[in-house]
Amino acid sequence: MNILDKIVADKRKEVDLKKSLITVQQLEQSVLMERTSISLASELKNSATGIIAEHKRRSPSKSVINQGLNVQDVAKGYAEAGVCGMSVLTDGKYFGGSLDDLLLARASVNIPLLRKEFIIDEYQIVEARAYGADVILLIAAILSRDEIKSLSETAKSLGLDVLLEVHNEEELQKSIMPSLDMLGVNNRNLKTFEVSLDISKSLSEQIPDDFVKVSESGISTIEAIKELRPYGYQGFLIGENFMKTDDPGESAKKFIDELKK
Repeated sequence: MNILDKIVADKRKEVDLKKSLITVQQLEQSVLMERTSISLASELKNSATGIIAEHKRRSPSKSVINQGLNVQDVAKGYAEAGVCGMSVLTDGKYFGGSLDDLLLARASVNIPLLRKEFIIDEYQIVEARAYGADVILLIAAILSRDEIKSLSETAKSLGLDVLLEVHNEEELQKSIMPSLDMLGVNNRNLKTFEVSLDISKSLSEQIPDDFVKVSESGISTIEAIKELRPYGYQGFLIGENFMKTDDPGESAKKFIDELKK
């Protein structure tokens, strides 16, 4: 069983438990269901930098990245740095995140927030909306084509943007459908955790231009972004690079300022 299978098995148990504690009807009472969400896809199309910065305390591949920071401070720092959006990891067991992180980020900033989670059930999409997300992530490696379709259509019906993540050509081919806004190519092999920008490069021409192209993982330098731009990428998800510093907002600001030169 690889790490991804393990995470998904645990996630199924977690979602079943949550459903028994808080119903969809209760989630729908959240005041945040009423807010107008901000489109990350639109922000990326109109941005000179395309940076999506991440809040991530730890990960299965790197263990602890940064446990000491307050999520509101990180969110405000990122917003001041001029990021296009912020990705908030809400998985507890493997990444040390929570839905409260999403809520606190939402209370602090008015930029698009992506709920970064292993979504396997429509319940989690309602939850994302109820806690203030603007965008959800779907991971092709853990979903069938039918699941991608029904989950992405649910998200669109709730006014959320959808970022679908792929790792290879097979996942990409099964995933292309009109209910997606952005296609993200993860440069990390989820089985070995090795990272290579060649994955983004080789898949770029197979992504139709209707979708905003996002490159994820292993992007730690200005050069990497400049290398990927000619392939049509408009979004760049950067996590550990900022989070492993004492002031992620300041690191993001320096990075974005440098990128604009």
